[in-house]
Amino acid sequence: MFRGTCKLPTTSASQVCRRFMESFKAMALNVTLAAVNARACWEQADPCVCFSENYAIYDTMLPSYVSYPQPYDLKHRPRLRGSQPSDFVAFSIESSGADFLKLVETKNPRHCLAAMSAPAVIRDFDDFVKVHEILLAASGVPPTLYRQLFRKLSADTFDGGEFFTIEPCEGGRQRRLLLSVESLLRDSDVFLIDHAWSFRLPDALQQLKEVPGLAERMSALMCVDLDMKTNDEVSELEISEEAIGKSQDRVLEVLKKEVDKAKESGRDATWLELDELEIDDEMLKSLDLSTKFPNLVALNLWSNKLQDSENVIQEVTKCRNLKAIWLNDNPVVRNCGDTIAKAVLAGIPGLEIYNSCFTSNFGEWALGFCGDIGGADNTGCFCSDSGSLVKVTKLDLSNRCIRDLPKAFSPVVMPSLSHLNIRGNQLDQVSIDVLLHLLRDFSSLQSLEVDIPGPLGNSAVQILEYLPNLSFLNGVSRSDITESGKHVIDSSLQPRLPEWGPTESLVDRVLNAMWLYLMTYRLADEEKIDETPIWYVIDELGSALRHSDNPNFRVAPFLYVPNGKLASAISFSLLWPTQDVHYGEECTRDFLFGVGENKQRSARLTAWFHTPENYFIQEFKKYQQQFALRNLCASTEESPPTTRVLQHNERPLRVYTDNPQVDEFLTHPEFILTTDAKEADIIWTSMQVDSEVKKALELTDHQYTNQFPYEACLVMKHHLAETILKAQGRPEWLQPTYNLETHLSQLIGDYIIRKREGLNNLWILKPWNMARTIDTTVTGDLSAIIRLKETGPKICQKYIEHPALFKGRKFDLRYVVLVCSMNPVEIFLFDVFWVRLANNPYTLERSSLFEYETHFTVMNYCGRLNHMNTPDFAREFEEEHQVNWLEIHQKIREMIRSVFDSAAAVHPEMHSAQSRAIYGLDVMLDQSFKPKLLEVTYCPDCNRACKYDTEAIVGSKGVVKGRDFFNTVFGCLFLGETAHVTPL
Repeated sequence: MFRGTCKLPTTSASQVCRRFMESFKAMALNVTLAAVNARACWEQADPCVCFSENYAIYDTMLPSYVSYPQPYDLKHRPRLRGSQPSDFVAFSIESSGADFLKLVETKNPRHCLAAMSAPAVIRDFDDFVKVHEILLAASGVPPTLYRQLFRKLSADTFDGGEFFTIEPCEGGRQRRLLLSVESLLRDSDVFLIDHAWSFRLPDALQQLKEVPGLAERMSALMCVDLDMKTNDEVSELEISEEAIGKSQDRVLEVLKKEVDKAKESGRDATWLELDELEIDDEMLKSLDLSTKFPNLVALNLWSNKLQDSENVIQEVTKCRNLKAIWLNDNPVVRNCGDTIAKAVLAGIPGLEIYNSCFTSNFGEWALGFCGDIGGADNTGCFCSDSGSLVKVTKLDLSNRCIRDLPKAFSPVVMPSLSHLNIRGNQLDQVSIDVLLHLLRDFSSLQSLEVDIPGPLGNSAVQILEYLPNLSFLNGVSRSDITESGKHVIDSSLQPRLPEWGPTESLVDRVLNAMWLYLMTYRLADEEKIDETPIWYVIDELGSALRHSDNPNFRVAPFLYVPNGKLASAISFSLLWPTQDVHYGEECTRDFLFGVGENKQRSARLTAWFHTPENYFIQEFKKYQQQFALRNLCASTEESPPTTRVLQHNERPLRVYTDNPQVDEFLTHPEFILTTDAKEADIIWTSMQVDSEVKKALELTDHQYTNQFPYEACLVMKHHLAETILKAQGRPEWLQPTYNLETHLSQLIGDYIIRKREGLNNLWILKPWNMARTIDTTVTGDLSAIIRLKETGPKICQKYIEHPALFKGRKFDLRYVVLVCSMNPVEIFLFDVFWVRLANNPYTLERSSLFEYETHFTVMNYCGRLNHMNTPDFAREFEEEHQVNWLEIHQKIREMIRSVFDSAAAVHPEMHSAQSRAIYGLDVMLDQSFKPKLLEVTYCPDCNRACKYDTEAIVGSKGVVKGRDFFNTVFGCLFLGETAHVTPL
């Protein structure tokens, strides 16, 4: 719980409260507010955030592990608005497990100042604590470490190298951090971690290209430079290539040793390990293995240079007694894998293992191999009549492509089996009941690892109920599973490792891998929450910390202000032990600290780990079935004529507004502007008119407002998608859309299926309630999709990869809809629409995804705005694509009507007799010229509508004067006039 006070310029405490509520709700934080008139709450806060008179509202720097609550009530439509002067506001923030740092934004995202009352200069430890009191409490660092932290910050001491060592793992594609001293007790020390790279996402590509040494450092930190050789390494490589010329001698030496071993031991069977010996096709033929080793049972040719499929098949199939062969990582397998597999399996009927996978013939030999009772040094100990499987206690059958189980897999043959791993196998030729019954008969079985969902069903709890002898399932104890009631559990997920092609640049490799390392926060100043979050990579030591559900360290961001001045502020991360750690133990942290299953923890771990794909696929299919049969019948009811609010013999309607365009352009003689909200007939405002606002402005229920109750079902992106899905299932004009706060698992399932089917997997992520493409990202990286939800609640929508283009550029269309009633639905379409054009030619090249002016069309606030008249666009579009624009327009009309019919059907409470409103609808056309709905906007930006005179090509046609736009809008909504609008 965090509480604080703030002095803000405002005319009423209720307005301050409302502004705080809107600001925090836009970030989806649970916030409670109360207006007060004194600063006493600062003295009582525990901990708290105080805002001095020099600063106003400062918001949170949110670490990457912050979670967000469920969607709030549909009646709320939060916005960030300005305010005017002067009461105090007390506020509290509730967020499970979340840490907060209060910051002021500066030009450099790493240099921020805490919002606090502090001395000008830090002279001693007491000053340090006073200046950083809030930040220290927010970080979670134990108070016993404050003095150590002060000393290290003051002396700029990075002493982690004296306590830790970094070593490569996962074949060099990852690093881990080990303790290199005898021990480190819980909460006994704290270490500084630098931020190696801080950036805003749109700037990532440019920085990697232009900042000297950045790409090189990041590629080394992220382990994606393994094949990049320095001059010294090249020299070593040339020397090793010289030695490779003698590879045949090395192979012959290996063969001689095997012959000698066989003579000494008197064994008949032979196992040859010939991996990574540069064996090519000619050398393989010259070795004549079948003659030299007539009873060759296992042959390992992993990572050689075999290319000729006919030669490989011929030489391998001569070895008729082979039980196992490994040809992995040879060019011939990559080029002719299926052909070789079929020929080898046909030519060697007794083969049980081919390229690490079990064949349909596998039996005791393969089980013995995976049970570690034999191998290259002990080839004869598990022949079929030896009964050696009796000794097997641990059996790892993971990822062996097993579909059925042999007779040898039985409690009679393996009575001592206590640990079994069958992950990564379909086992689709064995029913769940048969497999469960078989496993139940293994009386010694205590630990089982299996995909869930998978061959034993979808529930860990049910598996344990059927297998009462099990103590551990997927590494988790029976008691933990039973207590938590989890159905899907896994403690040994395989990490996602960076992948790259040999021709990929360092920059591209870093962009691919960075989502495994990034952390994030957001800044704010007194005017607004920073619209674009900051992402950062901690240094090499910090980045070597791998994930654990039971971590022994914790990392938290921290801001140090050495001189008590803004210019001196520097951001770090802090590292300290949360358990006793001993020499050689791996140091870990929880990547999702404070995030539980109620915040989709298991699904979010997919950003860093290979989680069970079948589970997500099933979740997606169940979700899809919910909407399969839904179809909203098209409305056949004719809209009644619009009723007039004002009779001819009455006075003009008084309008109160905070919209500068209405204030300037509403000149209709039957309306008059007023600055007194109490006396107004119509309230036309950009703020949410809720009970608090009504009370503050002394509004009545008889006044008209330019908003409908529950209109969030249209104007908030996640609610819009929910509304359409509930009413119509998945209409063609709505791209697949997922709320990442509630349906991440279903999205992952959709993504996996598309990947398996080779479909395009580009997605666009949009904040629930921000416009102008703020914090909006296009990506095809699943880890990025999952991680991007950390910057605030978002939807993830299938990107339209192949839109209709105008002269090679992307475009969308803005339509304005006037809503007079939602019961019955009575809506009008403004006869003019506006085209919004991207500035750059459209492309799907990866680098273009960072180019705003290629993939986005909103140029009112950034970029170069190119206005184009509607008639010119329609004419030139028809000529370019040989289409009829009126036919396209008709499809758009039908789609827009369906949107509002859906809202009326799903949310009948949206209707209000005292409501009238306009909405902006953004539409895109796909390459087949079919409309796609992008979003619905409340109180849309009407700058171009008021600025330009445009000829209408539909409806009433003729020239529509820009200065008359709001005269037309108000005339339709309140007087029943139909000039320049068309009923839908």
